[in-house]
Formats: sequence, C-alpha cells, structure tokens
Amino acid sequence: MSDVRHVLVLPDRDAAEEAAEALGERFGVDEEPRLVRDALAGEDDAEDAQWLVVLRDEAAVLDPRELDEFAGEWDGWREEP
Repeated sequence: MSDVRHVLVLPDRDAAEEAAEALGERFGVDEEPRLVRDALAGEDDAEDAQWLVVLRDEAAVLDPRELDEFAGEWDGWREEP
C-alpha cells in the first residue's frame, strides 16, 4: 500500500461539499474525503478561504488528470504534490 493523497482546491465550502459527495458517484471512492478550510495568506475573513478536499488513494488508481478536470467543474484544481 502507498500513501498517495490527492488534494483538490475549491473556491468555497459549498463547492467542496458537492465535490466530495460527487467523488463517490464518479470515481467509486469508498472513503469519505476530508474537507479542510485553507485561509489565504493574511486573510482572516471566512469569505476569503479556499477549501481543500483531501482524498486518500492507497491503491493509486485515480488518474490525476481526471481529478483535475473534475475539480475544474467547480472552478477548482488538483494541487500537485
């Protein structure tokens, strides 16, 4: 088993929650992704926060390009490791 993780960066909490739910439907992900608020540097306002969807992929079966396209549906992207 490997410790492969994918991080999708999304513009807001709603987008992150929708994407996390859709991951199971689209990619057959069994494990619940973790949602993390990522405040932009120097910003304390919740409106200026990105949200991260952290997804474990121990079997390394998820295609990074497909995940990047998937995140793009919510105006996000996949963070490169």
